[in-house]
Amino acid sequence: MGKIRIGALVSGGGTNLQAIIDACEAGRINGEVVFVGSDNPDAYGLERGKSHNIPTFVLDYKEIARRYDEGSEGLVPEDFNLNEILKKQTLFSVSEEPAKLTRFFSIRAAAEGALIREMSPYSFDLLVLAGFMRTLSPYFIDKINFAPLDPRIMNIHPALLPAFPGIDGYGDTYRYGCKVGGCTVHFIDYGEDSGAIIGQKAFEITPEDTIETIKEKGLRLEWELYADCVRLFAEGKFKVVRKLYNLKGGRKLQRTVVEIVS
Repeated sequence: MGKIRIGALVSGGGTNLQAIIDACEAGRINGEVVFVGSDNPDAYGLERGKSHNIPTFVLDYKEIARRYDEGSEGLVPEDFNLNEILKKQTLFSVSEEPAKLTRFFSIRAAAEGALIREMSPYSFDLLVLAGFMRTLSPYFIDKINFAPLDPRIMNIHPALLPAFPGIDGYGDTYRYGCKVGGCTVHFIDYGEDSGAIIGQKAFEITPEDTIETIKEKGLRLEWELYADCVRLFAEGKFKVVRKLYNLKGGRKLQRTVVEIVS
């Protein structure tokens, strides 16, 4: 398998991005990062990309939202189908106010359409979210993934999923009184941190730990785990399958899972 091309999206410091870049340059990953994009012009992850001569770009989500609310025309992509998106998404309850859902997904599609245009000059095999703090909608996901069982968007989450999805995984782990914490790399799906799990690493939480020390432990594992999962992807070691489980009472449960193959 040839060298893979990796796109990256960041919102902050980009330490996981740095771990992936370093692993590529050291030959541990048979790949190269071909662009770094951000929704935050002050994201240090952009500087990390520039220092390695990687093309970068910034997309201003807030400006797009402002223009949408002002009634600017031509922002929402022509192929955006709100009803189709609402059927697929699992971020919001169907009981949510229709106007709120319409605004959210219309603005998100406008931003994601612009994001896709920024990414279009760079062909890529894998898109890594390295601290990208924007939820991706089905509109974007379906443009990037070739097929449901051929996902190409990878994310790292600061908790042992499926526990503690959301933006503060380490904080939630700490406040719940867990004795073990960790991080998870998973593929993106239509929900919040609900995609098929690729890899996980765990650490012990002691009575002496604070939220700061838990984050430190977690970050050290993140850098190792994320690079390793990207390496496995580059080596073609993933097989994504749908599994059907028989439960008590005749109930059935279907899950999408990642199998690591030799």
